[in-house]
Amino acid sequence: MNDSNQQAQPCPPVYITKWPAESATLDLRGLTAHTLSWGPSHAPLVVMVHGWMDIAASFQFVVDELLDLTGGAYRIVSMDWRGFGLTDWPVGSGSPGVRSYWFADYLADLDALLDTLSPEQPVHLVGHSMGGNLALMYSGIRPDRIRSVVNLEGFGMNDAEPDKAPGRYAKWLDELKTPHRLKPYADLAAVAKRLQTTNFRLPNDKAAYLAQHWARKDEDGFRLLGDPAHKIMNPIGYRLAEAQAIWRAIKAPVLHVEAAQTEAGLWLSKPGQPVDFDEFRTRFHCIANWRFQMVEQAGHMLHHDQPAQVASLIAGHLAAAA
Repeated sequence: MNDSNQQAQPCPPVYITKWPAESATLDLRGLTAHTLSWGPSHAPLVVMVHGWMDIAASFQFVVDELLDLTGGAYRIVSMDWRGFGLTDWPVGSGSPGVRSYWFADYLADLDALLDTLSPEQPVHLVGHSMGGNLALMYSGIRPDRIRSVVNLEGFGMNDAEPDKAPGRYAKWLDELKTPHRLKPYADLAAVAKRLQTTNFRLPNDKAAYLAQHWARKDEDGFRLLGDPAHKIMNPIGYRLAEAQAIWRAIKAPVLHVEAAQTEAGLWLSKPGQPVDFDEFRTRFHCIANWRFQMVEQAGHMLHHDQPAQVASLIAGHLAAAA
């Protein structure tokens, strides 16, 4: 058959960025950390930190809306956490037992990032999910370094039950002996479908955009950019009293943003005890300057589902804290 008679297969639509990111690497605490930056270099700094099994590029949609809304009034920087995206994994022999991921290390990485980006001036800090929890913790530990905080769906966890500690540590020891791998996908279209399986609200163009940043090709196909050791459970239980002691030290104004259709109840609920989010939310009332906003028609990935609404909330909070 003549090649000119063959019909080319249509390419999947890919989201077109309004504010393309600048990619860079930094040496942070012995690891090569990957960052993305948007907006003018001289503008006030906003640092965005992503959630578990996510990447810095996840903020692209809300960054586009925020910089459009404010006329490029901010410099925005996001980092792939250690073991995610294009940032190094901690050095190890390849055994999952060698690599560990602790909140203390994430906090130290964030501290090193701010030492590099803004050693003298406080910054605005935005975090999603795990990143939201880290943003709140860092803001209480280093209160003078933070100008404002936006916590997107960062709930924390249920207070750990002390009598479950022996079993938790035993399970951790068992998991250290089990090799972990992330499954491969045939192509980027399959990665995009995986993203849409997790979040049915994610449109095709945004799923295709995220897929090309979220996975890389190896000998078996396309694999997510994350260290499989992240799947090893944390043996240290969540201690709400310690978290609240840190939150009480926060000086900056905090905006807590939730999604009306959040999936957080799936991991926060206990058997037979659905989460009462009104009651759960009271844990944050120890923060001196705290306010709450809800985003409708959105799930846990609210910055993907409703980036314009989220950007508007962020913009208002940043302006009030200027």
